[in-house]
Amino acid sequence: MDLAQPRTLKLFVSSIVENKDEIEEKYERSYNVLQTLIAGLSEKEAQNALNIAVCKEKTHEDLSLGLLFSILTEPENATRSYRDLMLITRDGLAIVLSHLSQLLMDRYVRLKDVVRSQVLWLVREMIRNAVANVDNLCWILMRHAVGGDVSSKNINLIEALLDIYQDNRTWLDKFPVLIASVVYTFLRLIEDHSSPALNALRQKEVTFVVTLLRERFADCLVIGRDLVRLLQNVARIPEIELLWKDILSNPKGLCSTFTGILQLMQTRTSRRFLQSRLTPDMERKLVFLTSQVRFGYHKRYQEWFQRQYLATPESQTLRCDLIRFIVGVIHPTNELLCSDIIPRWAVIGWLLTTCTSIVAAANAKLALFYDWLFFEPDKDNIMNIEPAILVMNNSMRSHPAVTAALLDFLCRIIPNFHPSLVEKVRTGIYASLRQILEKRVLPSLCPLFDHPKLDQELRSMVHETFKEFCMPPVVEEKSFVNPGIKEEPAEIVNLDGTENHNRGITGTNNHLDEPAFSDDEEDQTGLGSGGRHEDEEDDDDIPLAKVRLKERPGRGAARDSGSPDLISQLEGDIRKTVESLRAENDNEAKCQAAERLVQLVIQEEPSGEALSTLASCLCSVLQDDLEGKIFPAEVTDEAVEDSIGRPLFVLLRGAAQMPEDDSRRLPLLALLAEMAGHMPRLGYLLLYFLKACKLSEVKASVYKDFCQALDRDLEASLLADLKLCQEEDVPLLCWLVPEVYAQFPDVAVDHVGLLHLVVAAVDAAQLQDLVCRIMQGQLMMFRHPDSFRALLSASLAWETFEQFCLWQLVTAHGIPVDYILPILPRLEYAAHAEALTAILLMLKQERPTAELLRHLLSREVRPPSDVFVVSTLKYWCREHEERLGELVAGLLASRCGGNPATHTSPGKRGKRGGGGGGGNAGGRGGAAQAAAAAAAAAAGPPTTEQVLGHLDQLRQCSGCLYGLDTVQRALQQAQTACNDAQRKRFSDLFALAEADDLETPPPPPAPTTGTKGRPSGGGRGRKAANKAAPTKRAAPKEVSESSEESSEVNK
Repeated sequence: MDLAQPRTLKLFVSSIVENKDEIEEKYERSYNVLQTLIAGLSEKEAQNALNIAVCKEKTHEDLSLGLLFSILTEPENATRSYRDLMLITRDGLAIVLSHLSQLLMDRYVRLKDVVRSQVLWLVREMIRNAVANVDNLCWILMRHAVGGDVSSKNINLIEALLDIYQDNRTWLDKFPVLIASVVYTFLRLIEDHSSPALNALRQKEVTFVVTLLRERFADCLVIGRDLVRLLQNVARIPEIELLWKDILSNPKGLCSTFTGILQLMQTRTSRRFLQSRLTPDMERKLVFLTSQVRFGYHKRYQEWFQRQYLATPESQTLRCDLIRFIVGVIHPTNELLCSDIIPRWAVIGWLLTTCTSIVAAANAKLALFYDWLFFEPDKDNIMNIEPAILVMNNSMRSHPAVTAALLDFLCRIIPNFHPSLVEKVRTGIYASLRQILEKRVLPSLCPLFDHPKLDQELRSMVHETFKEFCMPPVVEEKSFVNPGIKEEPAEIVNLDGTENHNRGITGTNNHLDEPAFSDDEEDQTGLGSGGRHEDEEDDDDIPLAKVRLKERPGRGAARDSGSPDLISQLEGDIRKTVESLRAENDNEAKCQAAERLVQLVIQEEPSGEALSTLASCLCSVLQDDLEGKIFPAEVTDEAVEDSIGRPLFVLLRGAAQMPEDDSRRLPLLALLAEMAGHMPRLGYLLLYFLKACKLSEVKASVYKDFCQALDRDLEASLLADLKLCQEEDVPLLCWLVPEVYAQFPDVAVDHVGLLHLVVAAVDAAQLQDLVCRIMQGQLMMFRHPDSFRALLSASLAWETFEQFCLWQLVTAHGIPVDYILPILPRLEYAAHAEALTAILLMLKQERPTAELLRHLLSREVRPPSDVFVVSTLKYWCREHEERLGELVAGLLASRCGGNPATHTSPGKRGKRGGGGGGGNAGGRGGAAQAAAAAAAAAAGPPTTEQVLGHLDQLRQCSGCLYGLDTVQRALQQAQTACNDAQRKRFSDLFALAEADDLETPPPPPAPTTGTKGRPSGGGRGRKAANKAAPTKRAAPKEVSESSEESSEVNK
């Protein structure tokens, strides 16, 4: 096969002005490695060659990526390449899936059409072969099925995904979370496919979604209230209309645990679903805009976003997705609240005012107020309701029509949402308004509800609907001012300023094009306390500026499932025991009941609906254990022992204490897995229990069996459980980390995601504790050089403090600098300051070697900004000048085609002081050895120009090193070997050798004893009283012409 062929194979669509993509370059290099290995071989010979080569770790990755590149770019060879890929894989295609996921997340919009088609082909093949973790790829692909887009490319993707799910329904049924995501995605997309040309696709989507909802409604309950919102948008489709009738009149016909629409409306939708309706590229743009763009400088960004995503009539429906994302996912940090970054209310106001469709505008208002309707202060988040009140308040001055429309909608939604839920909706909206006042989002609602710009009819309706909120405040005026809010002289300006800044939020703040929303920039004077007085259970903060999320999925579902009616569905002794467990108040009695329940589960082995019902009941009965604080504030053996003396841990102990091969623990594990579906934190509570109870011999096996019962991969489960632990209890995470690394070293050691969880959460004291454990030998987080380098590469995108923590851990492990050298040349001085600073301090502790110098000088020469190499060389000159001179001379001579061993000598032309330590006085042996080592690497980087460039940069800021005879002769040799352009470019550097040659007298005759007989006194500090003292070289002069070679002859 022609090796030039990969140059014509491309992953991405690119123009002539775009730089070559580094990801594509990596794939092409891997493809070239593959082609070099199998070129000219028969099919059987190629397979044998692949099997032999794959034994090497690096080669395994290169070959896997090379075959993946072939599959994506060569459809005619895809079948053979996929077969070879399955033949050589040693990790279940984990490397392929990881790189493919990154490719789809970061570069999907740039992929060529043929590559997109091949991605779908590959996903289909991997599903057929039951490859693990393909469901994650499907989720990523669904994110690229854009709402509000009926272009041919988008429709083709939607149809392909729909066909994959329909053809592989058995596989799909194994992933409840994916089922919920599929239903949420396609239910949203049905709304866009109303044109006659898309009738066939729409009917396929409707049939598929309705089938999933009817057959797997229990799995779809996790979607929560936004499932109802999406069903409302397509309610007039006949099949959906019939489904609505069953939801309203026969809920248990869909699912035995489903009690009605109220259950869905009281469950807040996870941010994962809201996030899934924006493409990764769109999400990145929004996060950038709302975390970097200042309020008042946003117009050009809004115009760009409008052109990119909201330019077509069909894209009107996308506004609802954007508003739900802003409200439910993007929550601000204190830093952003105090800054002049675009506030959330302004983005939403812009989206509302630029909406041109009446139907889309009504749906956008519903999306904005949706979390108000069934708001519960103890379960929901103030940040989900504050954008709406601030849009109304801040729009009053320049866009009163916006405020009037929203207030009218808020009044009318109470009686019109659903006849049977009128009081529930009223209660939810009232609770929202009370929370707004309690959290000081607004000091008072009276100025808004009774504003003179509202027409009399609307004001009357508002007064009638919200009587208790229309009364002027009875407290003194000064009580409205929080310490963080700057008091304004005028009441309305004060409200605008307060809200304006309360909502300076990181989330999706993007489209503030309207002048109305820019006018308020002057009023952004303070931090409204409502913006940051979040309750302890806030669970949706996006992790910008190290904000810790507090999401607790399943809480609402667990509360709803704990009714006595559900317990009544249990039978026999299990029912009696659960009722006893529910009724008891004494902890010891509850533990005894839990112990009886363990025995009953072992004996009766419940399954199916009985198991699911029992799990739901236990999640409700043990709610305090599952949701309360478990980890003690002061960690002692007694406190930890007391913390696991609860009924929940009796169930865990029952599974943990049985032998690994005892089949009786399978029903218990099945029960725990079912409970974990309702309460995900059960996973990390199991890890906590296994460490606390000190059952060292079964810890890993119990958790692995638990993951198997969940039908989840160990790595994914471990990461998900620790992620949830990080969000809810960082001290517990830090306490678990050493145990996790000790019990699951194959997964945890060198794991990028796990390490990032740790460094993103720890504070200085917790980091100190981890370092101490590492030094005591209780914790090992790094092991393999290749995976460690991959980890370092991934860490370059982390926050500064996260990277600082990483390098502290690296230092504690005593990682040799050799592990880090391969990534050194590609680190940028400005962009990767954290890593380069840490590496510089490591190099300070090292003695220069040929390998260190080779990697160091392989960095690009970027004077004067990048002083990394110069700083290292100058420090080494102070401590190891002669040694460094030998290495530099050897490396330079090897790059210029000479033999450095015949041109080196450890002596100096002129000594720079009477003292000095650490110099090498070993004679020719050390120089020859160093030169040989340098010559061995002559085939690779650095190039001649890199070596000369760094030496020239050193010349400009220091005169050290150039007084050494070895360096002088190497420069003379380099000057002779270089071409004219190089001589001209580095003329000042070569002038050092010429000036020294002109000004230094010939040396005295060599001693008769030869080099080996030369006395070796004390290195750099030795005296030479009986010899002719070498002349010190004068300051370098500008020499215009090249000097002849020195007449000195080495003995």
